Amino acid sequence: MESRWDDLSTNELFAELRATGAAELRDYLIQRHEGLVRHVAKAYQESAESYDDILSVGREGLINAVDRFDPERGTKFATFAVPTIRGEIQRYFRDQTWGIHVPRRIQELSTAARQVREELAQQQGRPPSYNEIAMKMGVSEEELIEAVEVGRQYDLVSLDASAGVDSDEELSYLDQAGDEDEAIEQLADRDELASAMSQLPSRQRVILVLRFFAGLSQQEVARRLGISQMHVSRLQHKATDRLMTILQDSAN
Repeated sequence: MESRWDDLSTNELFAELRATGAAELRDYLIQRHEGLVRHVAKAYQESAESYDDILSVGREGLINAVDRFDPERGTKFATFAVPTIRGEIQRYFRDQTWGIHVPRRIQELSTAARQVREELAQQQGRPPSYNEIAMKMGVSEEELIEAVEVGRQYDLVSLDASAGVDSDEELSYLDQAGDEDEAIEQLADRDELASAMSQLPSRQRVILVLRFFAGLSQQEVARRLGISQMHVSRLQHKATDRLMTILQDSAN
């Protein structure tokens, strides 16, 4: 069925939508761009999740994109919508597979950070820094690092999963950990370790993730967090001692 909007450009349609708020026009824009949902969803059709469910979740992302798009920013709608749709689908998978008790706040911040990072990278033509992302989101850099690093290690991969390095033998993130720490080496059960780490203060948890799962040196962690290497060392030892206590208490 033909519509009076068929001959208008996408930007003209969004300009009219912003001016009138017409529900019929909003529905028309959603229907007009549903091909973007199928385009993004194809990457996930071999997953264990129902493809119809993925399409449904992707459509929610499209609706969010339609509601949030600002034609005056000079960005094409498809350029804005695809990361939004993909982010919604990825959020769905994270909600389905987040295997440990990471606080919901961190899950949500991690998801939002990925979307902001994609948007800034498109705008700037380069990967944004932690500080740039944090400023855009209105959070502290430390909060952002916790969400991104903890979320990355505990959500997208397990501690035993391949880190995707280019070699004949794929190494896990734990295999690629930084300098060995005897206390960490004693924590054999990875699920218990993840659960115990979720009980640590934010900065201690960030330090352990950056040190042993992202493979950074104490000096690199100190630069990233804006503290001294000595302070990183003290917090690292305090964190590993606390982990041992938590695990011993849970075993009793």
